[in-house]
Amino acid sequence: MTVVQAMRDGDLDDEPAPAAANPRGTSQTIAGAFIRRAQRRHFLLYNVGPFAGFVVAIALCWWVPVGPIEIGLLAGLWALSMIGMSLGLHRYFAHRAFKTSRAMRRVLAVLGCLAGQGPVVSWVAVHRRHHEHSDQPGDPHSPNPAHRGTGPFATARGLWHAHVGWLVNHEYPNPLYYATDLVRDKPLMRANRYYAAWVVAGLVVPAAIGGLAHGSWLGALLGFLWGGPVRLFIVDNSILSINSFSHTYGSRAYRTGDNSRNNAWVALPTFGESWQNNHHAFASSARIGLQWWQIDLGYLVLCGLEALGLVWDVKRPNAETLAAKRII
Repeated sequence: MTVVQAMRDGDLDDEPAPAAANPRGTSQTIAGAFIRRAQRRHFLLYNVGPFAGFVVAIALCWWVPVGPIEIGLLAGLWALSMIGMSLGLHRYFAHRAFKTSRAMRRVLAVLGCLAGQGPVVSWVAVHRRHHEHSDQPGDPHSPNPAHRGTGPFATARGLWHAHVGWLVNHEYPNPLYYATDLVRDKPLMRANRYYAAWVVAGLVVPAAIGGLAHGSWLGALLGFLWGGPVRLFIVDNSILSINSFSHTYGSRAYRTGDNSRNNAWVALPTFGESWQNNHHAFASSARIGLQWWQIDLGYLVLCGLEALGLVWDVKRPNAETLAAKRII
């Protein structure tokens, strides 16, 4: 049996269908002191922690030069994290833009957890609520609602909220309301439950590789820093820039009813996720960079997986669909 056959392994009928409707009587959000504590704890561990590691790594460059091993660990784990975020958490779990097997679902879930952006079910619930209330009251991380206020610093306050502020102060979307399809997926929930363990693995593995490659504890430290905190810091701010910059600056090609923008500045580090106007116009499309010149690394990886038979039923808008919403 080939690897591709093993990954598909009789899963054509095992694709969990999104819920047709949200459960009646289920609250849309969950509030309370426990939620606030969890948000602050996650912010300190997965946002502030990587920033501190990034600062240490940069400072160490004064005494210890960064070599190909560290750059390779950073690039390789960055790519895996972004595949997990872009293809896994976003295009597949949140929007069902393609179909895949049970094995690939687990792989995408684990890779998505490596990015340290939150457990799969929580991330999807937040993202679906964002689409439901995009740039309106109720959007967890919009730079545009009334909370940014008025005056010369209004835009800056909006950007700060969308990029950082919301992480410690937003209504937590109830997964039982926004992600019932994922909650019913028992294998996925098992992977979701070990979110912290996957993040830790993403720190331990580069440390071990660095230590073995250099044959020293210093090598382990460098591997840990560049494959761990530095990588998490870059991934984190790339993803958060979609919330802030790509809903404030850029062009609009399609009618969406919100302020989503196509932003070329961060298209490469976000794997094509920054073409937000395209995405909000055609949320279920697996292709986000809709023009030939719009860099979409996530879609290129997806095309490769499709050619290998690891994903199928990939959704792409046709010319008529695109024309119906075009405004320029």
